[in-house]
Amino acid sequence: MISNTKIDSSICRYLIENMETAVLLFNSELKLTAINPAAENLLQASARMLLGQSHEAIFLHNTECHDILTTIQQENRTITEREIRLKLITGNTITIDFAATPLTRTQKVSDIIVEITQVDRLLRLAREEHLQEQYQATRQILKGIAHEVKNPLGGLRGAAQLLDMELENETQKEYTAVIIKEADRLSDLVDKMAGSNQPLEMKPVNIHICLEHVRTLISSEYPEMVNIITNYDPSLPEIPIDQDAMTQVILNISRNAVQAMLDSPESSSGEPNRLQLSTRPVGRFTIGNTPHRTILQIDIEDNGPGIEENLQAKVFYPLITNKPEGTGLGLSIVQNIINQHHGLIEFTSQPGKTVFSIFLPLAE
Repeated sequence: MISNTKIDSSICRYLIENMETAVLLFNSELKLTAINPAAENLLQASARMLLGQSHEAIFLHNTECHDILTTIQQENRTITEREIRLKLITGNTITIDFAATPLTRTQKVSDIIVEITQVDRLLRLAREEHLQEQYQATRQILKGIAHEVKNPLGGLRGAAQLLDMELENETQKEYTAVIIKEADRLSDLVDKMAGSNQPLEMKPVNIHICLEHVRTLISSEYPEMVNIITNYDPSLPEIPIDQDAMTQVILNISRNAVQAMLDSPESSSGEPNRLQLSTRPVGRFTIGNTPHRTILQIDIEDNGPGIEENLQAKVFYPLITNKPEGTGLGLSIVQNIINQHHGLIEFTSQPGKTVFSIFLPLAE
């Protein structure tokens, strides 16, 4: 934290603009005089929009932040508050630690420096690490199970084929055909559970090609049943991905969303069924232990009933589903492909709004 000291405002502004943490500088009238790029990114607003604004305008929906700055101005002391729910100008809400320090001149508060740390991100990194550990452990278990199951399945299928060759009765041959077919189905299921060992065919692709292909498929599969909205950032560069695999990821999530909406009598918001596909770049983002200057974020949002709370912690596990006819492998396959791309997938869900977010590194 910046210490309480006498310091020239111009020097302070220079320091702020070159800091990595989100920092804002307010003058004695509690108007913003400096903001660094990290704070612009966190508040999701530009310096041009914010500079000169009062603390009430910047923290429009957060009286707690107003009170902290007013108290510092009156009492000339540092205040730190933990886990404040900060509603941004965009309407999004984040959890932050809010530290404010007065800068004095002739014993009076001349400026106030505010340092903001987004706690959600730290919690996300810890959760991501836990998910990665779970993912690796699950994959190892499934690979062991696959090996133990496929060996006897192969013997069973071979024996059925030999028996089929000896049989002359067509009715009896029908039974061996069932055995062979079911052995193949189980073998295929085990392969999907364990995840593909085939290397990805990575090449530069415009992600909107994958999204538009999925939009066309969903529109043809569910004509007039769902309103598909796109919100793409056309400035995004090509990204190194396996086009077929990434299309499968987006399709699996989108189909799940549409099926959830159609299984519900009407959307939780009372609106027509809506699926929204969005893209945007995000700066200064860490995936695993790797920091990235810029990443690509893909959001797949629906206004369906949401994911049941008791399933939310397990949706990426194989064989977890609430659909009687489902295999529970769709999201497990999705997570496997995203991990192969060194990316991250997260979701938030409540009645009326479920958003799956995919984060993929852009070429530096």
